Amino acid sequence: MSKHAYGEFSKRVDEEVAKLVDRANREAAQAVDRALGRTAEPGAFDHDHWQARLDELITEHRIPGAVLAVLADGEIHEMASGILHTRTGVETTTDSVFQIGSVSKGYTAALVMCLADAGKLDLDAPVVDVLPGFAVADAEATRTVTPRQLLNHTSGIEGDYVNDTGRGDDCLARYVEAAGNVGLTNPPGATMSYSGTAYNVLGRIVEVITGRTWDEALKELICEPLGLEQTMTLPEEVLRFRAAMGHMGDPGEDPVPTPLWNMLPRSAGPYGGISATAADVVRFARLFIDGGKAPDGTRVLSAAAVEAMLAPEVEMPDQWFLGAHWGLGWGLFDWDGVHGFGHDGSTFGQLAYLRAIPEKGLAIALLTNGGGAAPKVYDALCRELTAEFAGVTMPRFEPAENHPAVDTEPFIGAYKREGFLMTITGATTGEGVLQLRYEGADGLAGTFEPLVWHLTPVSDTPSKTVFAGRRNDKDAWIPVVFYALPDGSRYVHFGVRATAKSG
Repeated sequence: MSKHAYGEFSKRVDEEVAKLVDRANREAAQAVDRALGRTAEPGAFDHDHWQARLDELITEHRIPGAVLAVLADGEIHEMASGILHTRTGVETTTDSVFQIGSVSKGYTAALVMCLADAGKLDLDAPVVDVLPGFAVADAEATRTVTPRQLLNHTSGIEGDYVNDTGRGDDCLARYVEAAGNVGLTNPPGATMSYSGTAYNVLGRIVEVITGRTWDEALKELICEPLGLEQTMTLPEEVLRFRAAMGHMGDPGEDPVPTPLWNMLPRSAGPYGGISATAADVVRFARLFIDGGKAPDGTRVLSAAAVEAMLAPEVEMPDQWFLGAHWGLGWGLFDWDGVHGFGHDGSTFGQLAYLRAIPEKGLAIALLTNGGGAAPKVYDALCRELTAEFAGVTMPRFEPAENHPAVDTEPFIGAYKREGFLMTITGATTGEGVLQLRYEGADGLAGTFEPLVWHLTPVSDTPSKTVFAGRRNDKDAWIPVVFYALPDGSRYVHFGVRATAKSG
C-alpha cells in the first residue's frame, strides 16, 4: 500500500472511529438525561448528527433513498439520503416526493371531520342516509354501518377490495357502486379490522356532500389552508417534482425498481393515493398538535374535532403494530404515559411512517423508497428521536428468550377472508412453535408465492394469546394475536386485520 493510500485509509478509519465515539457519547448523555427526567433544551436539534444517523441506517439496511422530517422545538428539520432510483442514480433531496400509502387515510379522516364540524355529516347516522346506493354483500351491514365505524375500522367491511374504475372524476362513484358484493371480515362493531374499502366509501361521502372530487376537496379544505404545496394525488401533479421510484427486495438484499412508478388506480386515492414530501407530512401532523389551526391561525378543524380524532374509539387486539387503540383515523399509542398518534403506509416498493406526540410538540415522518428492512430504519430513528425530544421509551416488540408455554392446539387450523387464506400448523423448523402460511385465495389464488411466518409465544391470557412472527432472522418481529369474540367465534389479528377461523 502506498503512503498516499495508507494515509487515506487511516483518515477514513479515524473518521469512522470518531463517529462511533460521538454516537456513544450522545447515547450516554441521553441515558443520563432520561434517568434525571430531563428532555432536550430548545434549539438543541443537531442536524449533522441526525443526517449522519439517517445516512448510516439506510446504508446498513440497503434502502435506496429516504427523507426524514422532524418537528421539534417549533421548527421542522429536514434530511435526505441516498438516491431516488437505482437505475438513474438521481440524488434524494428534501423536496423529493414519495408515495405515503395508507398515511393518506389520516387526510381523508380529516376531510370527513371538516364536514362533521360544519354540521353536514352525522358520524352516527347510517351511511345510506348520505349514499342511498351504498351496499355491501351483507344486508344488515348495508343498513346499519355508520361513518364512525368506517373511520375507526369497526365496520367489518372487507378491507382489501381493489378495483380500477378508470381515471375519470367518477372513479370513486363507480368504485362504491361496484362494491355490492364485498363481504365482511366480522359483524359490524364486533372487533377492529383495518379497511381500505371503508375509507373509499368515506371518500365518496366527501364527494357527495361537497360536490367536488375527493382530490379537489383535499386541496381546498386541507392542503391550501395548511400550505401543503408539495402534497398531491395525481401522477401528472407528481411529475412537477423529484419523485421517488419504489424498489422491492427482502431484508439483506439489494432492492430492484418496481415495474411501474405507481400500481394503484386513481380509485385508491382516499385510502392510499397521496404523494408528498416528508416536511409536508409533518406539516399535516402539526394540525393535530396545534389544536386544529394552521400556522397562520386559520381554523381548519375545531378543537373538539381534533380531540375526537385523538380519543380512543376501539381497543386494538394487536396492541403493538401502531398502538393500543384506534381513534377516528389515527392509531393511538401511550409510551411512558405520554399519548401520541400515527400511521404507517406502504405502496408497491415505498414505505412511509408518521408518529406524533402532541404534548411534546414532536412529529416524525420517514419516507422510504423500498427495501425489506425499512421497518428497522424507522424503529431506530423513531426510538432515538422520541427518547431525545420527548423523553419517552418506545416499546420493543419481541419474544423473551424464555418464552411462555402455550397450548397451541386451539389455534391450529384455517383462517379465511375474501382473497386470503392463512393456515396455522405446528412448527416444522427449529424456530417458533407454530407456522403461519399466508396465500391468495378465491380470485387472488396463485397471484403471489405463499409466505410463511414462524410464531413464538409472547403472552397468554384468557382473552387473547400473543405471538411474535417473522419469516427469518433478518425480519423485524410482528404481532400475531389469537382471540375469541363473546359469541365464541375465533379470530387471528395479523397485519391489523381480523380473520375468522374457518376450519
